[in-house]
Amino acid sequence: MAQTAFLRGPKLPRFLKHLSQQFDVYIPVKKKNRRIFEKAGATSDPPMLGEVRTFEPLKAFFSRAREKVAEDFKIDAPLPPSKPTAVFGAKACDLKGFKIQDFVFQDHGTKDPFYVHSRSQNLIIGADCTFAIDTCFCVALGLEPHPTENFDLNFSDSKDGFFVEAGSARGETILKEHPSLFETPTEENIKERNAQRARVLKAVEENLIKFSVPKEDSFPGIIERNWVSPLWEEEAATCVECGACTNICPTCHCFFLYDQQDESQMNRMRIWDSCLLKDYARVAGGGNPRKKLWMRLRNRFEKKFDYFPKVAEVTACTGCGRCITACPAKIDIRRVLKKLVDHA
Repeated sequence: MAQTAFLRGPKLPRFLKHLSQQFDVYIPVKKKNRRIFEKAGATSDPPMLGEVRTFEPLKAFFSRAREKVAEDFKIDAPLPPSKPTAVFGAKACDLKGFKIQDFVFQDHGTKDPFYVHSRSQNLIIGADCTFAIDTCFCVALGLEPHPTENFDLNFSDSKDGFFVEAGSARGETILKEHPSLFETPTEENIKERNAQRARVLKAVEENLIKFSVPKEDSFPGIIERNWVSPLWEEEAATCVECGACTNICPTCHCFFLYDQQDESQMNRMRIWDSCLLKDYARVAGGGNPRKKLWMRLRNRFEKKFDYFPKVAEVTACTGCGRCITACPAKIDIRRVLKKLVDHA
């Protein structure tokens, strides 16, 4: 059984201060209607450990949107500074993203030294969602709106503080190292956590009904059976190729390499890429197997709902709803999935 504890609300700042001695600590804060990560100590905003996921995805702490991967012709990789990062308040939908990111960058084939370094050094502290917004549909992907894996510690918000659960040996060590901060949880603490989880789960399930969202068990074969379908052109008609959906997605991982040179040295840079962009699949001779936008939109769905279920036994969507919020063309992944299931 996982080690558990209880942290009184007034002791949270002390806990963050202790963590800051070893880590650069990032906490979720609320700016108007957006929840974003900011560095603890650099913001006066209180941490919002409950509520829902942040707008930016957790992957940004492990695979930077833009980073230097080589200097001149040196063999050693220019790894980031030695002080690791502790990310506080990660939600279940983001934590599922590690199943895809880990498969791509460290568990299958060549290991990416930058990703492996971040994954081994950084601390992940999850947090239960305390309500659902209308774009949440994680339950349709087999998740629950509270972390169950891929965390070191998890915090469940309550009226008096936080029910804390260790999810790794490192998490257990942190609890043991701070006996003055943590206490033994009571049966009432456990009941309060379970009741809150049940309320949020019900809210997400109501979203599935409201927006007619199909569940994961209906997905096998929907891409193959809709490979030649007018729905791809219909959905791509309003797409502006901005790449927001892929940049904001916790599982999207494609990148592009380019060289940048100045008077003193040459650097090889890596930036996030997007399968919706026109040049994504273009080869050196100018050929492009997906020159039409609808083909690239189909490719995005094929990768998430056909390719990864086959090669990694996991659907590459977490139901976080970020792409719904970010898309200026109002392309709703839930609507597309319903069309795919219905047409299949």
